[in-house]
Amino acid sequence: MALYSLLLAAVFVVGAPYWLVRMLTSGRYRAGLSERLGRVPAELRALASGRNVVWLHAVSVGEVLAATRLVQELESTLGPDWLIVISTTTATGQALARERFGATIPDRVFYYPLDFAFAVRAYLRELRPKLLVLMESELWPRMLAECRRANIPVAVVNARVSDRSFARGTKVRAIWSRLLRMPALFLAQSDEDARRLVAMGAESAAVRVSGNLKYDVRAPKRTAVAEHIRALAAGRPILVAGSTHGAMKGERLSEEEMVLGAWEEASKALPVLLVLAPRHPQRFAEAAALLSNYSCAKASTLAANPSTSAEVVLLDTIGDLASTYSIAAVAFVGGSLVPRGGHNPLEPAQFGVPVVIGPSYENFRDIVGRLQQQHGISIVQDHQQLAGVVADLLRNREQAAELGRRAQAVFEQQQGATARTVEALTALLPTRSEAHR
Repeated sequence: MALYSLLLAAVFVVGAPYWLVRMLTSGRYRAGLSERLGRVPAELRALASGRNVVWLHAVSVGEVLAATRLVQELESTLGPDWLIVISTTTATGQALARERFGATIPDRVFYYPLDFAFAVRAYLRELRPKLLVLMESELWPRMLAECRRANIPVAVVNARVSDRSFARGTKVRAIWSRLLRMPALFLAQSDEDARRLVAMGAESAAVRVSGNLKYDVRAPKRTAVAEHIRALAAGRPILVAGSTHGAMKGERLSEEEMVLGAWEEASKALPVLLVLAPRHPQRFAEAAALLSNYSCAKASTLAANPSTSAEVVLLDTIGDLASTYSIAAVAFVGGSLVPRGGHNPLEPAQFGVPVVIGPSYENFRDIVGRLQQQHGISIVQDHQQLAGVVADLLRNREQAAELGRRAQAVFEQQQGATARTVEALTALLPTRSEAHR
């Protein structure tokens, strides 16, 4: 652990000039800096004082969405004697977490500390959590070691192991196995994820399959932004392209450009409103520049300009994509026509919307596999095929509706992971009498 801390400090020092420049030029990198360095907000300290605390960490937007119902169910099960606090790593995750969780209990959302002993210990000392819950795969050695030293159980929920992580983990199994033996519990999304965790060194007795929490996530069917977009469509079918990425190194086109080509092809037969939602907010300006030759409206301004006419809407808000999928005639889920591993196809599937993805979906292999088994998803190999499939689905509404119904049925059949997760987590917590010692 001393060597790890030394290496982390060296990386921090060497990278300091770069991060200083980024902080001076972008508020995104300044956000929460003092919290990341171990300053526990006074409001959070006061909130946690004398309470039984469960600390849940969700890295970014996807993990916050997956944790939403879990937090609600845990609160209902544990009752008023317990407080659940939530940390995130990214600024976008922080914004969504404050919206989802801060509304009910202000000041319980904060930035996850950097993995230095002084920063980690400051939070453990002030919060004194009875349990640390990590979403999916966020394992930091110092945090795990300090929790073990303080006898704080750690549970990794909705755990998954990507192809890339598995390949790397098995190469350095001697190192990974030490890390993977620290958590008290892994709740894996699938049998394959469980198998991979054990193969990388986790104790088989600590690994269980609880299912994917994302099957239990139900987005609000209508947000104000979604309603504004629906009104703007004025009866036109809506193509929503969500979580799109820029061009990879060596690639010529971004996913936004690929989708624009498909939309233009489909629009030859009938008018279609396109909604583009880049995955990362820092790419909003890039996408806006790409759309400068089109009649484009920004979702963030629709409330002030509800009568705006447009061919394309740039979804430049946080937390509205899931509900915007509910008004789609067809949904394309990005990160899949470029080799990014894909994003969650259940977000549109839950609404019975036909889903189209590209060939890169390894981060959601189990979900996509279940959808494929029921013929509830369309997988295209490139942007040319995307254009044909989107045009067909927009023309053939019965075919599109059937594809959407099959996807929605898969979503409904796979629910229940939240209840299993809550049951497993509460078993790790002390009894009422022990908690108040």
